[in-house]
Amino acid sequence: MYGGFWYYLKNAFNHKDNSLYKILAINILVFLAFLVLRVFLTIGGGEALYSRILSYFMMPAALDHFILQPWSIITYMFLHEGIFHILFNMLFLYWFGLLVQEYLGSRKLTNLYILGGIAGALLYVLMYNFAPYFSNHRDAALMLGASAGVYAIVVGAATLTPDTTFHLILLGPVRIKYIAIFYVVVAFANSTGSNAGGELAHLGGAALGYFYISLLRKGTDLGRPVQAVGQFFENLFSGRPNVKVTYRKKNTPYKSEPLKKEDRKTDSSQATTQEEIDKILDKIADKGYDSLSKEEKRKLFEYSNK
Repeated sequence: MYGGFWYYLKNAFNHKDNSLYKILAINILVFLAFLVLRVFLTIGGGEALYSRILSYFMMPAALDHFILQPWSIITYMFLHEGIFHILFNMLFLYWFGLLVQEYLGSRKLTNLYILGGIAGALLYVLMYNFAPYFSNHRDAALMLGASAGVYAIVVGAATLTPDTTFHLILLGPVRIKYIAIFYVVVAFANSTGSNAGGELAHLGGAALGYFYISLLRKGTDLGRPVQAVGQFFENLFSGRPNVKVTYRKKNTPYKSEPLKKEDRKTDSSQATTQEEIDKILDKIADKGYDSLSKEEKRKLFEYSNK
């Protein structure tokens, strides 16, 4: 370990397998950029221009508006207006994201965040276009914020390890499954309030978090497309194409050699990896991460980085 929170946040893009700090850094940088833009445009009398620019990155409820800016289904989940809006989202992302990253690895944390944001946006659009209650507000409705992705991570962590305990001010030790349930109930209760769109997105993200972990235990990773896109851009910007190179010796006949003991062990472990991982995840759900042996933690870590 090189340092604490601020070290990893400042060096988020200099280290691999630290998606949590990358997501935090992107949200904070985008917030600061739009804050500076808002201040300068407001001073110069350009409030309307600022609102127009911001709207291009927010998630519209109207389908005809969304078709013209399809990128907003991703960009909206990195936008925030107001210090308390981003503060609480980032706190919950950090607290629960640490659990997900420790148990499942950096890539699956990204999967949860991105898929949760997309699921939240889809439920938001669906309800505003087909539920009569929202139809009068559809054309003017715009949404921003990381809440849907954060809810996916909160519920995902609670589904993965429900008995992990957080010590809350005034309340003392509370299992995270109760924290997740509380916030889902609050979102449902407020889904017809002044922030109905945001609350609907919370519910969409929460549902995705639960189903993602449930399917992952059965061997299905919904995040493979997200990982594929991420790998593409990683290779694109790093300038290292993912090409496999092999060499063939001239006039060298192939000679079969008996499998070494270490190789037989590796093949055996690879053949049973999925079954073992399922058992490890079940054990985490029942008894928590601390109940794992060193060997089980190693296998879980190696699997999560595949």
